[in-house]
Parts: sequence; structure tokens; C-alpha cells
Amino acid sequence: MRRLIALASVVCVALLMGTGAFAQVPPNPDNPNDTVPDGLTPPPYGEPINLETAKMVAAAAVAEATKRNWNAFCVAIVNPSGELVYFEKQDNCQYASIGVSQHKARTSTRYRRPTLVFETLIGKGPYFAYLTTLDDVIASRGGNPLMSGGKVVGAIGVSGGSGSQDNVVSLAGQAALK
Repeated sequence: MRRLIALASVVCVALLMGTGAFAQVPPNPDNPNDTVPDGLTPPPYGEPINLETAKMVAAAAVAEATKRNWNAFCVAIVNPSGELVYFEKQDNCQYASIGVSQHKARTSTRYRRPTLVFETLIGKGPYFAYLTTLDDVIASRGGNPLMSGGKVVGAIGVSGGSGSQDNVVSLAGQAALK
């Protein structure tokens, strides 16, 4: 029994001493994520967007689509926590875009940035593949934060066309809040 305890003790000490080699990984100069920024100043969250303002934002987005003779979009407006405040669907919008538009808006408000940022970073290569592991991220343009007084009050998500069309319609809705 004493031999067993002594052997177990030796193994534990060896394991504890051996893990030090794994404690620190030297920075990789090729990985832009290994650079530590000096500051961090994300926009704060503000008072959630109300229904009347959400309808105005959606109306501006739909007006842009109509002006361009596009009739295939879903427009979702969410509050800062990502909960749906208002939704509008054009007659010819595909069913898949119902959920996608809401997902784009939710990602944009929860991460306080346009979904285009995720699309762009993932396109930069393997050092940004980790973004696909983050909860509730959609890396497809068309989601944009809604700001009031420098604070995030919600977001708009648009889906139904190409990514660039979704973003044009989304930005038109965003601009209505300014």
C-alpha cells in the first residue's frame, strides 16, 4: 500500500511539474489576434427602440426596396437584447429569410456592430475561423445597429436578396433613425 501511495505521489508531482510547459504559448507574429489593443470603447446600450420608431425604420427600408423595384425582403427590428420589436415581410420574400433577417438583427445588436464585420473577418483567413464558434453569430451582411445619441437602441436585419442588396436596404432603414 505504501508503494502505491509513493508511486501515485511521484506521478502527481511529475504531472504538476510537466504542465508548466503548456501554461504559456508564445505569441504568433502572423496572427493578428495576438496583438493586444490599448483601448476598448464599444458604444453603450441605450433605451430600447419603441414600436413607433421601429415601424419608421422598417418603412424606410421597405421604401428603398420599392424604389429599386425589389419585392423580396424581410425586415426585422430588434431591441438591444435582440428581442423582436417589429417585423415586416414583402409579398415575394422567401420563407427562409424570415428567420435570417431576425438573426442578422439579433447578431448586430448583441455584438454592437454590423454583420458585415463578421463576414469580412472570416474572409481574412484561418485566424478568424473562431468567429464561427461564437454564440448567435451570422456572418452575412444585412444586419446593422440602430444608434440614438451614440447608444445602441436596437438593430435592423434584412434578408431576401443578395448580401449587397440586403445591406443597401438595411442601411436605408438605419439612416432613417439619424
